Amino acid sequence: MPRRYYNNDGPNAEDRAWAAFTDMMIQHIKEIQKNWKKPWISEAASKWPTNMSGREYNGMNALMLMLQAEKQGYKVPVWATFDRLTGMNFAKDDDGKRHRRLDDNGQPLPLVSVKKGEKSTPVFITTFTCVNKETKEKVKYDDYKQMSQEEREKYNVYPKQQVYNVFNVAQTNLQESRPELYAKLEQKNLPTKRDGNEVVSFEPLNRMISNDLWFCPVKEKAGDDCYYSVSKDEIVLPHRSTFVDGESFVGNFLHEATHSLGAEHRLNRLKSSGFGSKDYAVEELVAEMTAAAVSSRYGMTKHVKEDSAAYLKSWLKSLNESPEFIKTVLTDVRKAASVMTQRIDKIQQALDSGKELRKEDFPDFERTKPMGQSAQSEVAAKSAGLQVTNASLEGAQQQVIQSKEQEKEQSSRGRHR
Repeated sequence: MPRRYYNNDGPNAEDRAWAAFTDMMIQHIKEIQKNWKKPWISEAASKWPTNMSGREYNGMNALMLMLQAEKQGYKVPVWATFDRLTGMNFAKDDDGKRHRRLDDNGQPLPLVSVKKGEKSTPVFITTFTCVNKETKEKVKYDDYKQMSQEEREKYNVYPKQQVYNVFNVAQTNLQESRPELYAKLEQKNLPTKRDGNEVVSFEPLNRMISNDLWFCPVKEKAGDDCYYSVSKDEIVLPHRSTFVDGESFVGNFLHEATHSLGAEHRLNRLKSSGFGSKDYAVEELVAEMTAAAVSSRYGMTKHVKEDSAAYLKSWLKSLNESPEFIKTVLTDVRKAASVMTQRIDKIQQALDSGKELRKEDFPDFERTKPMGQSAQSEVAAKSAGLQVTNASLEGAQQQVIQSKEQEKEQSSRGRHR
């Protein structure tokens, strides 16, 4: 069991959530260790999880919920808190009084409930308090997001992370008590069935590469090397025709794209560490988990890279020994996945609407402008899975932690599934 370090009052809700995430990761990596050629997340569990209202969970929560769904065999990726489920049993009249919901014949509907003995899964939800620097007046975060950048500078934004416990709909009696609703959720989340030999063509990514819309250049070259070069700030991949299939090409790109987001002027994550070091092993796990999560969001699977498989033992050791390890990894996964999916979705929206894809509409992170309080809050908000404008997110910058003299390549060698 992982070593736990708690305060004198014992584990709080956040401690328990991180411990649960650690246990899930340990169990999952052990399964992959038995067969490292299996995907990080199976096709059956790869549908992106949402709440009952259809809102998607952020990358970190989504990843953990997908792992839990795979472990338990849940087929419908819809989750809800206990209060949300029991709230389905009641409605309020015009006077604000609560009463049981009735069917078309005026009879009380069956009560929605969690099945006896079922255990919840924790998720982290971030809320924001926006306070005017001078007047101390508070405004709703939704109102803050509608303000101009100049107006936002007048406010301090304070994030607060809270733990909520959710249940998958399979852990409830929803199928019996609300069969029509359950059927709709089931139909909406049917797994994507593909021929095993089908070559996946992911058009937003194809256009991202061909139109130079990623944050750094992406070059396809002859050879077997896949890597992100810190010194040149570019991604190099073998020609896509040399990969086993389209999913393999996408997975490798997303892995290296995660490395590129760690650059000093972007998410400021990369350390000046050599291949095989502890920091490099952590960065490899962040890249693998981000690529797996983003692949799943767009209906694809991500297999463990052959050279990353060598780190499975190291990852397990770190998970068991350090309670901070899972926090670092999943926080970085959340940030990278949020930036990545935002850019992919922006390209997809442009394609759907027939708009021209112009490079100037897809800027890199600014290299010179310091990141102020409001910009930090914007990044935190997007990382938490909330809506943020492209300009504010992509204009953010972290302080430099890597010297030019020590720049090294974050590379992954070889042609993999």
